Amino acid sequence: MNMNLEQLQGFLAVANTGHFTRAAAQLHLAQPTLSRQISTLETELGSELFHRARGNITLTAAGETLLPVATRMLADAEHIRYQMQQLRGLHSGRVRLGAPPTLCVSLVAEVLEKFHAAYPGVDLVLHESGSHGLLEDLATGMLDLALVVTSEHEPAPTQSLEHLPLFTEELLVISSKRTPGGQPGQQLALDELAGLPQIAFSHSYDLRAATMQAYRQHNLTPHIVLDGGEMDAVLRFVERGLGVAVVPAMVLLDRPGLSTSRLVQPALSRTISLAHRKDVHPTRAAAAMQQMLRSTVADLAAGNPAIRSLL
Repeated sequence: MNMNLEQLQGFLAVANTGHFTRAAAQLHLAQPTLSRQISTLETELGSELFHRARGNITLTAAGETLLPVATRMLADAEHIRYQMQQLRGLHSGRVRLGAPPTLCVSLVAEVLEKFHAAYPGVDLVLHESGSHGLLEDLATGMLDLALVVTSEHEPAPTQSLEHLPLFTEELLVISSKRTPGGQPGQQLALDELAGLPQIAFSHSYDLRAATMQAYRQHNLTPHIVLDGGEMDAVLRFVERGLGVAVVPAMVLLDRPGLSTSRLVQPALSRTISLAHRKDVHPTRAAAAMQQMLRSTVADLAAGNPAIRSLL
């Protein structure tokens, strides 16, 4: 069968107008051309589609059967055409994404790999900073999107920005698998953690602020053996057995050299949101990045009990 979309368009036009001449004018075709299309379609289907009485064109039983199918097929074709136009719009462009260091080594790395594979023509700009700085850069137009920590220690969102909560993740204790006895156990109380040799992050990290606030609230002083580390360095130091560290669950993606313990009494967690400006309509590239972030979070949360999607 060589039925095509032009034939179906002609069939629908005649069915809707009840007249070959008006249908041909609607389609900007000569009437003989439209008549040939319909005749060819009828031959291919092996059934007449119209009762042809002078001044009264009506559908046959076969035509009634074809009508909803043809309508759906043409709607599907239009949807596909629209989707392809959207994709063609992503052959170029730029996305400026901001994220804290703890997310750059985990979620962001996953997302950018997928995004670049899907839209290789889109330029990617990544700005790594704490949540406070990211919100300022977003408000001044230096970023399109920003992943920010919106836990209790963070200030209230500004009026010009909108936050979409993405997920919550537990803060876990990591230790080295290479050190004998390096794994404290499946659960670890905060007062027990305070007595372990600990590697602390730089003061610019939201994570450090959250952890230190928990210590202060419980009148505890952590035993810090190395202070001021950046994310990559802290992970490497822990793997080498210099001490333990508190990190978000998302950081542990593809870290086979680390052991983890869940914090209890109290359990600690943080919420990550996707922020953007309310007064700026996202570009196609930025909208595609938003969708990629949402789908990746859902996939990661589905296989990790320490991560809970909020979507």
